[in-house]
Amino acid sequence: MSESIHRVSREAMPQPVKTPTPRVRQASWYARLMRNPEWFTLALIVVTCLVVGSLNPRFFQFATLFDLLHSGTTVSLFALGTLVVLASGGIDVSFTAIAALTMYSITKAVFAWWPDAPFALILIAGAVGGVLLGMINGVLVHRLKAPSLIVTIGTQYLYRGLLLTFVGTQFFMNIPHSMDTFGRLPLFFYHTADGLRAVLPVSVLALVIAAVVTWWLLNRTMMGRGVYAMGGSLPIAERLGYNLRAIHLFVFGYTGMLAGVAGILHVSTNRLANPFDLVGTELDVIAAVILGGARITGGTGTVVGTLLGVVLVTLINSVLILVGVPSTWQKVIIGAFILIAGTLFALGRRG
Repeated sequence: MSESIHRVSREAMPQPVKTPTPRVRQASWYARLMRNPEWFTLALIVVTCLVVGSLNPRFFQFATLFDLLHSGTTVSLFALGTLVVLASGGIDVSFTAIAALTMYSITKAVFAWWPDAPFALILIAGAVGGVLLGMINGVLVHRLKAPSLIVTIGTQYLYRGLLLTFVGTQFFMNIPHSMDTFGRLPLFFYHTADGLRAVLPVSVLALVIAAVVTWWLLNRTMMGRGVYAMGGSLPIAERLGYNLRAIHLFVFGYTGMLAGVAGILHVSTNRLANPFDLVGTELDVIAAVILGGARITGGTGTVVGTLLGVVLVTLINSVLILVGVPSTWQKVIIGAFILIAGTLFALGRRG
């Protein structure tokens, strides 16, 4: 009888409820694309290369790669600076004016007063000049609390007006000897089957260094965390204790430094100082950064994605003419790619 009582009591006791193991829902391909938008840009590059290569087999040679690196170095330096600004939630359109003012004034001054100046010193002067002009943007944005687009449009006209009014408006072909030597210095070269000399310029090293430094600053320093935090939410970044004034100065100063370096390298490789150079390339640079996955609202963006965006824009601007695509269609294709990328990224955020 006691056994029956124990059996009844066990049956009466509440049994533990088995909870079903939650099934992990796999992220959709939109969500995965949003986390790594560089894949979309890489896919566009591959498709573009396959189309161009099928129409013109001479595209698949090292000479084409060297030409792309040569023409994309200046744009890449601009794009790395633009990435930092966009990641912070701002936008800068004055970098070409900073590069033009820096490269033309320093080249002209050095040739007049010290034509044998070492190239390293000229490059440092360009970097310092770019930092000073860029920090003016940072001070104005922080003090005025105005949109950085408005501020940099104003400084763009200011810097370009100072250049054309007080510095000069003529082409300057007598560049310092060290700049001319650096511009002719090859990192690697070979002779093609047609007997032409394909050259990889040494200026590509500056791009590699700038990419590594930018990646380290954004991903391994407190300042980089502050840049992304400010781009994500300005009030939250301030509550977290980030020094917004220091971040503004860093962002625009760093962008100005890369612009100054890009200007000096541009003069050296082209062996010509033209005050009207680089005008109108701002939209191509911003397009490259956006195609690389950076949002115009800030808080996102990677160095790898930015460089892939530059490759895509450079391909469209430099290579499509090889297959008979008119140059007037270049902007149309870039605009279509931006619209496609923006649509996919927006759908990914909703998903």
